[in-house]
Amino acid sequence: MLTKVLKVAGKTEPVYVQSKKSENGQLAKCYIRLRELGSDYADEYQCTLLGNLALSNFAVGKTVVASLRFSTHESNGVWYQDIVVNEIVPID
Repeated sequence: MLTKVLKVAGKTEPVYVQSKKSENGQLAKCYIRLRELGSDYADEYQCTLLGNLALSNFAVGKTVVASLRFSTHESNGVWYQDIVVNEIVPID
């Protein structure tokens, strides 16, 4: 897990996906791009927001503190990396 101060570079609208872990069988999900502080060419992370975090409004340019969880999985011989935001708090 990694906790960093980042800027919001973009966010998609939430959609609902099937989930056995949620009470009603559906879970809100969206993607958020978080950029490290510095120049416009600083490293970015394409992350997943789930549940209530996906329904939160984070404007582009907002500075946040985010806790990111990195994981990998294999599918048909190809490896993929997932980055999930566990916690995100606006600071400005």
